[in-house]
Amino acid sequence: MPTMTMTMTMTMTMTMTTDTEAEGIPVISKVSSLAVSVGVLGMLSTLMTATVWHLPVWVLFLAWASFFFVGSGVPGLLKSVACNWTGIAIATATLLSVHNTSSALLLAIAVGVGSFAMVQVSRLSWISATPAIVFGFAMTVGTIAATGNSITTSGVSNPALIAATTALVGAGFGIASEWGATAIGMLAQSTGLRRAVQ
Repeated sequence: MPTMTMTMTMTMTMTMTTDTEAEGIPVISKVSSLAVSVGVLGMLSTLMTATVWHLPVWVLFLAWASFFFVGSGVPGLLKSVACNWTGIAIATATLLSVHNTSSALLLAIAVGVGSFAMVQVSRLSWISATPAIVFGFAMTVGTIAATGNSITTSGVSNPALIAATTALVGAGFGIASEWGATAIGMLAQSTGLRRAVQ
């Protein structure tokens, strides 16, 4: 038993601490807190999209990543969603402009113009994260490929609407995982976790 306790203590200390200690007692790191939060919410989001709300889970994860790329907190959520939705709008306009043609050249030109537009609109401060705009464009095209629905599909099956909804939900999971990590860190400091890893 002493060997098992020592092994568990060493494992917890190595995985849940940083090089710094508070008063000689290891504390859970921000990365570990975030890993636990993202792991739990990642599981829940996958279960949700597979059983309850059939959104494309990979679009949700792209939006989640976009949230962390753009920033954090409510400002990060708002900017990430704004950028994603801008990309979705540009993708929609791009695809609508060529939906009646099968010409690869016209499609290429339309995508080129759309790409130009994505970079140009990022001059605006509230949508200045160009990669997050590109994520939105990719979310739209990917949703079309995944669902088989055209950009002209009406109603709740429209790929742009699905992508926009999922972008908002994914950003929500992003901020929830951030808040969860903070809560885990605070809980770890106020409970016996610090003592458990001594």
